[in-house]
Amino acid sequence: MFIFGFGFIGAFLGARRATRLNGARIDKIWLGGVFGLLGMILGLLVTVFVERMGLL
Repeated sequence: MFIFGFGFIGAFLGARRATRLNGARIDKIWLGGVFGLLGMILGLLVTVFVERMGLL
């Protein structure tokens, strides 16, 4: 669950950043994808940490 959540948040933030920089549609897609992947990697690390600590 953390992986998908962080991925969606990352994609949203990437698209918003491209919009703020007045990027074209392809820039929004590209940055959304890159930030989404980075968010998913961060979500994976959080998931592993939570499982190892036994928090859930």
